[in-house]
Amino acid sequence: MTSPPFSPPTDRIPPRTDSFSTTTSSDHRTTTTSLPSSSPDHPLYTAKRAAPSLPGKAGPPPGTYVIQIPKEQIYRIPPPENAKRFDYLSRRKAPRSRCCIYFCWFLSAVAFLFLLAGVTAAVLYLVFQPKSPKYSVQSFSVKGFNLSSSSAMISPEFDVTIRADNPNKRIGIYYLTGSYGDVYYNDVRLGTGSLPAFYQGKKNVTALSTALRGSGIKLTSEAHKALANGERKGAVPLRLYLRAPVKMKVGAVKTWTITVKVNCEVTVNNITVNSKIVSENCDYDVDM
Repeated sequence: MTSPPFSPPTDRIPPRTDSFSTTTSSDHRTTTTSLPSSSPDHPLYTAKRAAPSLPGKAGPPPGTYVIQIPKEQIYRIPPPENAKRFDYLSRRKAPRSRCCIYFCWFLSAVAFLFLLAGVTAAVLYLVFQPKSPKYSVQSFSVKGFNLSSSSAMISPEFDVTIRADNPNKRIGIYYLTGSYGDVYYNDVRLGTGSLPAFYQGKKNVTALSTALRGSGIKLTSEAHKALANGERKGAVPLRLYLRAPVKMKVGAVKTWTITVKVNCEVTVNNITVNSKIVSENCDYDVDM
């Protein structure tokens, strides 16, 4: 049996209502607008009257009409003042966005350059297989060093021969001018001198001879006694420092100047012209 259509009781319709509201759920919205007329024939009065509220839920107040509008027909158009503010903020953020893009491009370029440099270095290392040069002291003789004299002033001269070994097959070494060497006993510098400039080819061993001289060096009584005691024992410890600016030749290309620092611990049996090396040990470092 079909229920008769719902007919709103006329006694609940006020003679004139100035506004009505609509309720919006997930698919509907509530709006309030003015009624232009209180005539029952006006289109707004023909809308569906509010359904009775469910138990436990508050319904619309009496005399309220509900107009159901499909969700797809609700147009979300911002008011004019919001549209102007949106345009203003959009124009403000545009320069910042361009700066971010440029910064990202810059970082990408730097990362690419680092990657390219790393790949190039790895390829060069695999192709040339560089090896460290080796240094050792071949001979060490002393002149003008008389410990039997009572004088505390000495002017010694050290004739030193250094053996430089370049084990590389594809790399040559240019030893430039400005090289020098010093010889020390404890903290006393006994002599200084320069090293010759030359080019050392691939797979080459070169003996460098140099003279390190000192003048008017005053020894303390403690240093004099220690040297005499070491000579009696046949073990006089000395230190040799060498500094040489070099350039590597890789193929047809020369590198920038690199400073080679060689430190040698040398022990001789005496400090005479006929002195012999008892032990020696050299290590080296570079300043790029």
